[in-house]
Amino acid sequence: MRRRPRRVLLLLAAGIVACGHSPPAKAAARDVSVDTLPPELRDAALLGREVFQLVDRAVDYKGSHRGRAPTSLRQMGMDSLALLFVRRIAVVNDSSIVTVAFRQPRGRTVAACEGNPKILEDASLSGGRFTLLCTTPSGSISQYEVPAR
Repeated sequence: MRRRPRRVLLLLAAGIVACGHSPPAKAAARDVSVDTLPPELRDAALLGREVFQLVDRAVDYKGSHRGRAPTSLRQMGMDSLALLFVRRIAVVNDSSIVTVAFRQPRGRTVAACEGNPKILEDASLSGGRFTLLCTTPSGSISQYEVPAR
């Protein structure tokens, strides 16, 4: 009978030690510094991270509201304006399309990017990378593969 409390203490101690360990090197390597990317990828990556977060929140909202996609950012508890970005959401065929644009596109190589829930699947299957459809300040449209983090 006295062994049970000792086992519990050992398991608790092992759990505490395990909680304090640092993430594996591979996980840390996936967190790409935006500063090391070329200018066009840097802008797309900044926009992409914001798009990814908003799409993730939109999917979460839909899951907790009986399959209804959010029709506004306010429903998700978000503002359309941020310090650096302008955010928009639209619903097409019951799927959320998120668009994020730079508030000041002057000097940027990419002005805006958009994504849908498919980017979440792409990121999970591609080691944290996904493809965005982006618009340049001149109006041309390009695809960029960017990291989720």
